[in-house]
Formats: sequence, C-alpha cells, structure tokens
Amino acid sequence: YIDLLLKEAGWDANGHNVSEYPVTGMPTGDGKNNGLGRVDYVLWGDDGKPLAVVEAKRTSREPRVGQNQAKLYADCLEKAHQQRPIIFYTNGFETWIWDDVEYAPRKIYGFYKKDELALLIQRRTTRKSLSESEINKDIAGRYYQIEAIRSIGKILEHRGRESLLVMATGSGKTRTAAAIVDLLSKCNWAKRILFLADRTALVYQANTAFTNYLPNLPNVDLTREKDTIDARVVFSTYQTMINQIDNAFDDNQRHFSIGHFDVIIFDEIHRSVYNRYRAIFEYFDGYRIGLTATPKSEADRDTYQFFNLEPGIPTYAYEL
Repeated sequence: YIDLLLKEAGWDANGHNVSEYPVTGMPTGDGKNNGLGRVDYVLWGDDGKPLAVVEAKRTSREPRVGQNQAKLYADCLEKAHQQRPIIFYTNGFETWIWDDVEYAPRKIYGFYKKDELALLIQRRTTRKSLSESEINKDIAGRYYQIEAIRSIGKILEHRGRESLLVMATGSGKTRTAAAIVDLLSKCNWAKRILFLADRTALVYQANTAFTNYLPNLPNVDLTREKDTIDARVVFSTYQTMINQIDNAFDDNQRHFSIGHFDVIIFDEIHRSVYNRYRAIFEYFDGYRIGLTATPKSEADRDTYQFFNLEPGIPTYAYEL
C-alpha cells in the first residue's frame, strides 16, 4: 500500500537509495549496531539532498508509534546532508506528515511529489512576513476587508492552517479572497490555489472576478477546460474536483496530489462540504480558507468544527 501511494506521487519505491537507506549516528542504548540504522524510505531531491523520510509500520500497527524513530532518522540525514527532511510515518492505511521545523504532525492522505516537497523546504527561508507586507487596496480596500486579510495572515504566521471568514452578502468576499491570494503569492506562501464553489455559475463569476483583479496570475475554470499545467489559480465545482481526484492520472501519477495546491478556498462553505464532498476537504493538504455569509452550527453540519474553531467564533466576522 505504501509503495502504491509513493508511485501515485511520482516516486519509485524501489529506486536507487530510496528503500532501506543506511544512516549513521543513531542513538544506541545497548551498545549494539554502532549507531547504524536503515530508513525505510528516503525521498531525494535533484540536488542530492533528502527531501523526506518515510517510516513504515505494519498495517496492523498504529503508525504514530514510528514518529520518534522517523525523527531520529531525520536527525541523522540532516547531520549528513545539512538539510532537514520532512517526516512521514505510515502503515499504508493512515499516513502522517511532520515538518518539525514548522508544524505539528497532521494526518494526510498520501505523499507529496518531489517539486512540492522541495518547495516546502525552500519556503522555510524564503517566505516573507504577511503582517508587514502591503495589501493591494485596489482589490480590497475597505477596512473590514483589510482586517479579514490580516486575521488570516496572523493565523498562518502562528502556524495555523485553517481560517473561516464570515462576511455578509455583498460585502466583497470574492474581492477579499483575491487580495488574500495576491498577498500569499507575493510573500511566497502560495504558488497554486484552488477555488471551490458548489455551482458552475459561482465558479464562472469568481473566475471572471479574479481575472480582473489579478491579471498576472494565470487561471483556469476546470468546468470549462482541462489544461491546468500553467494555471496558478484553478476554479472548480466540488463535483468536478471529486472526479478529477478519482480519475485524473498522468503516467500512473495522480494529476492532483495531496500537495498540489498550497491554498484551498471554499466558497459558501456552509452548504458545500458535508457528506460526499467532505472528501475534498480532507484530501488536499494546503491551507484551508472558508468563506460564508451564513455559517451552520448544527450537530451534523457545523461549519466551525470543520475549521477546528470554537462554536460560533470564526477567524473574522463582518455581519449585517
């Protein structure tokens, strides 16, 4: 199962130096092995430095028992190659990612591709401050729009990954979203963005608006065309994206891997990701930003719970 997940992300699980890679410098409590160890998988960058380690456990075991072992392997590889790799631990059914330089461990649904891992590591040193960077007020210049954008920036800079904006109809949610994308792009927090809505008309409107607000960011409406190679912003309905995740492959690799998008924006989130479409919310590992005018707080449809927020307390609210 692990080999299949790696293959879908473009890795050759049996390739050179990938499987059972030997390392030195492991702590030894009993004096055996002379500090030698073997990493289940090492995922290498084009520069010969380790991008990630993968600690594999049997399907019958809880994968998190491998967390400390994976960290020790990462320590050895960092010492040998002067680059801290991303840490994965998995039993094939459940996979966790841990960039212990930046974030706490979190559950994911596969592996990142090579270029996506390289970008994660590069951003450790190249990201700019969101709180100090200028917001394009020609896109979103009203005081509450600026406050909403700063609120999301604050969450991200404090290592949060989910935000919810509650903004009244007509207050400029799409403008605010475009200004957020502009800021994250300029500050090197995001390269590819996914904008999801539950109706083709809303997708078309958002795509048209982004084209006007951000003419230098190539975008594509996935409900109308399928070529996303050069697109920085992809617009789609939930139904179309579900089909893409299930069926879009390039040479046996998933076209949209879990790390393909740095940011996923969920428009009208209060009515969209319950039941089947929740799979999209869980599949992509980017920063999640929800937009709604009317959040739900029912037991089986709790918008706040989706974003790990306290009941009734969004990241920012501008209501009627």
